[in-house]
Amino acid sequence: MTQTLNVGEILKPQGIRGELKVKPFTDDAEVFHNFSRVFVEDVPYKVLSVRTGGGMVFLGLKGVADRNAAELLRGKQLYVPRENAPAPAEGRYYIADLLGCTVRTEEGEVLGILTDVRGAATDIYTLDMNGKEVLFPAAEGVITAVNVEEGAITVSKKRFFEVAVL
Repeated sequence: MTQTLNVGEILKPQGIRGELKVKPFTDDAEVFHNFSRVFVEDVPYKVLSVRTGGGMVFLGLKGVADRNAAELLRGKQLYVPRENAPAPAEGRYYIADLLGCTVRTEEGEVLGILTDVRGAATDIYTLDMNGKEVLFPAAEGVITAVNVEEGAITVSKKRFFEVAVL
């Protein structure tokens, strides 16, 4: 498991005082109020202020005092140490823990390796299936079990092939 979690992407400066508009990758933007420190790529920053609105997060970081400094961070990823992040709810997982998992059928047939998760009403998983990119939704009945400790995701073979984009 990774020791840091990607919690958002800096979209742009907000205003003239160095505030950053962030697209959160968390289930709830309010969780940013719990972070006292974040990393922009590998550089640590103390969080000075947090406000949320419209599904976005607006951060004030120590050392980012004006719009010019904020502009330099545009498009960069935000990370927090795993120990500072809240534990996921029952049946929920951090995307970082799912990436690289082996996807197999209930019968044990290995289908491939999970390479990406795209957030949507129903998350879309990308599977590397012998060099071919296959997309499938994490819809009800498709995924039957997840074991991040073993790095395994089990799917219903019948349901998988009904919904997968091959």
